[in-house]
Amino acid sequence: MEDDAPVIYGLEFQARALTPQTAETDAIRFLVGTQSLKYDNQIHIIDFDDENNIINKNVLLHQVGEIWHISASPADKGVLATCYNKTSDSKVLTCAAVWRMPKELESGSHESPDDSSSTTQTLELLCHLDNTAHGNMACVLWEPMGDGKKIISLADNHILLWDLQESSSQAVAPWRRNGIFFPRDIQNWNITGGFPKKLASSASLEGKGQLKFTSGRWSPHHNCTQVATANDTTLRGWDTRTMSQIYCIENAHGQLVRDLDFNPNKQYYLASCGDDCRVKFWDTRNVTEPVKTLEEHSHWVWNVRYNHSHDQLILTGSSDSRVILSNMVSISSEPFGHLVDDDDLSDQEDPHREEKNKEPLQDSVIATYEEHEDSVYAVDWSSADPWLFASLSYDGRLVINRVPRALKYHILL
Repeated sequence: MEDDAPVIYGLEFQARALTPQTAETDAIRFLVGTQSLKYDNQIHIIDFDDENNIINKNVLLHQVGEIWHISASPADKGVLATCYNKTSDSKVLTCAAVWRMPKELESGSHESPDDSSSTTQTLELLCHLDNTAHGNMACVLWEPMGDGKKIISLADNHILLWDLQESSSQAVAPWRRNGIFFPRDIQNWNITGGFPKKLASSASLEGKGQLKFTSGRWSPHHNCTQVATANDTTLRGWDTRTMSQIYCIENAHGQLVRDLDFNPNKQYYLASCGDDCRVKFWDTRNVTEPVKTLEEHSHWVWNVRYNHSHDQLILTGSSDSRVILSNMVSISSEPFGHLVDDDDLSDQEDPHREEKNKEPLQDSVIATYEEHEDSVYAVDWSSADPWLFASLSYDGRLVINRVPRALKYHILL
């Protein structure tokens, strides 16, 4: 098989939730959450063997409901959060909870169990993020550089900052139902190994109509004191210390904003995407106009992700069933490529080479991937390999691809 050939894994159920196992930096691992109305939902742990180009999987039961969003702790390989649907009093409410996977599955590079002899394991509930007074949960955001104890959840028009405390020695016996552990008193849960939590602070969107957050990202810059959110066509920045708004980009997109992401290397830059089929790049110091706009997709753009190591590489997924990899080098942290010193040039080399390297490089679409037959709801980069990424379509197809080798060497060399 060619090095750049895609690897495809098919789930049995529909799915739209995907995340890399953020704390895993050695093995290539992704977590996928399913959306099934008929069966118990699952989290598929996908390990990719890069040397042999094969996928190994393990499955965890997620019996509380269909998964709409999944995110992994940046500090603890075994901890993750899900947003899921729950029916209560004939109403469907999207809730959020923090879970721990079984100890033996926390690290990557596990071989797939024999399906005929293995029993599917369950998640251990660490805590619910109680949203009964706040509405439907849209997503859960982990503090990027923290110890995994600070998270933000977006519920309707509320932004909620939670503090997950270490457990004390005092134990409160949990009860168990269908293989899932539930604390007897969620508010004061203090069982060893669990996560008591408190709502540290919150803020709300104010305005006419039913304002609702659709997505958000926690900035890795400014000592992790800023979060960006999307609601309707608007992008907002928030200071997590005061939970006050610090910038607002009204009409950022012509239609609903679906997703956003921060440039990991340029502290004021972020990307957004939405139902106007566009991807836009912003400098939050001057929000009157986007710095750049991409118009390569033909339907709603659900996801945009910066590469963690090489911020010129941008990944997008859309309802047009395509994944597009773009090279936005002109607004990256290395817009002129690698500069060359005169001392590095031999007599035979072009003396004007440094001047040429100082010319801005051109932005371009690197590749369009069309392995999906349904809407692509999620794309993300591997935490362990900066040249590898995964995409997930609603029919449960997960595709793992690599940045083309020629571009990889061009960036490195």
